[in-house]
Amino acid sequence: MSSTSSAKWHEPVMVAGVLRFLDPGPGKLIVDATVGTGGHSEAILARGAKLIGIDRDPLVLELARERLSRFGERACLAHGNFQDLEKILSGLGVEAVDGVLLDLGVSSFQLEGPERGFSFLREGPLDMRMDPAQPLSAREIVNHWPEREIARVLREYGEERYARRIARAIVRARPIETTTQLAELVTRCYPPGRHRIHPATRTFQALRIAVNDELSALRKGLLAALKVLKPGGVLVAISFHSLEDRIVKHAFRQRWIAGEVEILTKKPLMPSEGEIARNPRSRSAKLRAARKISGG
Repeated sequence: MSSTSSAKWHEPVMVAGVLRFLDPGPGKLIVDATVGTGGHSEAILARGAKLIGIDRDPLVLELARERLSRFGERACLAHGNFQDLEKILSGLGVEAVDGVLLDLGVSSFQLEGPERGFSFLREGPLDMRMDPAQPLSAREIVNHWPEREIARVLREYGEERYARRIARAIVRARPIETTTQLAELVTRCYPPGRHRIHPATRTFQALRIAVNDELSALRKGLLAALKVLKPGGVLVAISFHSLEDRIVKHAFRQRWIAGEVEILTKKPLMPSEGEIARNPRSRSAKLRAARKISGG
């Protein structure tokens, strides 16, 4: 395999919580709808369940294929976007499943590969596409979208307080070609002094969400997941920022009001201090779970 095989596999977040709620075992079919490099899937398969793993990124899907190969036919992997879950499962001849996992984080492999352009800490092209085949990239937004639209993206998807200032600076500095160019520009838009997080964090989050249409895909994916679950089946969603968590919470509440699900997490589960120490990227994770009881 290429150099990707030597990349560090993404450490899965909150594995104990995932296993607790999905309760995988022989005779069960679980969908990992954001399989990434296969960390959660490996833990699920180790409990004896069958698994369908889906990811929109063909490069991480190949890493997952290598990681899960020892489980043979119990692991089936498919390229696709989880918002198309019903169509993907139908194509595999599957009507209903016992559990669905949505881990909404970006994998270490994606973040640490500078050629993907996800990280402001490594110089690379302004890309940020989960699926390299999709047409829209961060470069297109940064260099061609109107200032007002860039400001809207930063405000809505990054909750960036300096959205207008940053958008104005971006338009004046065009063309911007690399991640570090953009990160340095955003940093200059912030007041001097110490900041709790890197000044470019919210801008990069906002651009990634816009490029991959992540929030719309999440809304559609949650509905699709609930539809494909058997009665008694469980949906687990792990979010990493407030916009995602709000969407998951709202979707679960709507279905609970409709009498279709039982919410299993009154408050979201958070990673333990020990897990955060081992894996600092887990610190913002929130896990919510719901069990389908009827409808859909």
